[in-house]
Amino acid sequence: QIQLVESGGGLVQPGGSLRLSCAASGGIVSIYHNKWYRQAPGKEREFVAGISWGGGSTNYADSVKGRFTISRDSAKNTVYLQMNSLKPEHTAVYYCDAVRNVEDYWGQGTQVTVSS
Repeated sequence: QIQLVESGGGLVQPGGSLRLSCAASGGIVSIYHNKWYRQAPGKEREFVAGISWGGGSTNYADSVKGRFTISRDSAKNTVYLQMNSLKPEHTAVYYCDAVRNVEDYWGQGTQVTVSS
């Protein structure tokens, strides 16, 4: 069973950048479809970005297109989310997800706070 651990969150000023990491163990992360979700206070969890198991395609929520980039380093068994031009509305807990057929694994989340 694959385990996922997110890191890289923190406090950043508006306009700043962060790179989130999702380190996988107990399995090969690249055989899964990997996704990032976020959940803001009082709101439902929402999809942010995804990368296919083969790495051939990526997709993004409309709200983050052009600002966020998902990538994967198979050698490090890690998925990344590069977030640029951050806004206060990007404040949320960000979660990493790995899914394949009926398997669906989540990390514990990392807090991102965008504030001056």
